[in-house]
Amino acid sequence: MPEREAAPAPIRRAAVVGATGWGVTLAILLARNGVSVTLLARSDDEAARLRSDGSHARLPDVAFPPGLGLSADLAVLEDADLICFVVPAQTMAENAAAVASHVPPATPLLSGSKGIETESGRRMTEVLASLLPGRPLAALSGPNLSREIAPGLPGATVIASADPSLEAIRAAFHSASFRVYTSGDVVGVEFGGALKNIIAIAAGMADAFGFGDNAKAALITRGLAEISRLGVAAGADPLTFQGLAGVGDLMATSYSPLSRNRRLGELVGGGSGLGDALATIGETVEGVTTTPAALRLAARLGVELPIAGALQAILDGKISPQEAMTALLGRDPMAELA
Repeated sequence: MPEREAAPAPIRRAAVVGATGWGVTLAILLARNGVSVTLLARSDDEAARLRSDGSHARLPDVAFPPGLGLSADLAVLEDADLICFVVPAQTMAENAAAVASHVPPATPLLSGSKGIETESGRRMTEVLASLLPGRPLAALSGPNLSREIAPGLPGATVIASADPSLEAIRAAFHSASFRVYTSGDVVGVEFGGALKNIIAIAAGMADAFGFGDNAKAALITRGLAEISRLGVAAGADPLTFQGLAGVGDLMATSYSPLSRNRRLGELVGGGSGLGDALATIGETVEGVTTTPAALRLAARLGVELPIAGALQAILDGKISPQEAMTALLGRDPMAELA
């Protein structure tokens, strides 16, 4: 009989690049599971402030658990069994390049960022592969709002990878309150996590207009069709968009008052300019940069994205949200599954 492939070694030490709200949440999840994890801050001052506060400003009621360290020293990456990158999508390349010399050649890398590089259309694992070649890659995505997950409210996510280390990564995050599923469809999981932000902005605008739940449900459903079309054209499994990284994440982001993308849509739909809306939120809103990236990629792949196109016209100030909605409703009828 053929020998069984040895199980991957458990993850005992990890590092998280990016002291964002979601980066801190992933570090907290790992520490609670007994993993010795270091959150890599941007500077010694930021690390010292976080250490002194014992919590993150975006999650003030969630204390850092034992086993979560804070540092700005890149050398902490050299002993890690897993390195998580949780930074804004448009800075992924910059961050990966900055730490490259300290990343061991066989250490698995996990992207927890949900976005697409604006100019290139690259997914986050593609960015990591270009700057840190040869390492095992994985992507984590799902309906995961940090202000619910970090305090320990129940949730679920999916981690996708084509590498055998996937099971060890899953085990590092899985817990009684945070259920982790696995997938081999990295493309689909990443596109689901990135593209849902576009639709969530549009959903927030629908809320601002008071269009009601029927209209919002229709918008989200047709948005899922756009996500699926583009994802499949890029090589994703269509079934992925029926799962946690697809419809699950889309629902949470489009309906939750904790969603930055939905909130931005509400603000713009209520009359705020894009700059003022972003300033009010005060955090990265990935859908703003993902929308033009998705439209460029769709043009290359010959895919139509009417909702994304209308949203971009609004964000560019070319049409009002009301005019965009009128145009979408006035499109020629068609078969639903065409």
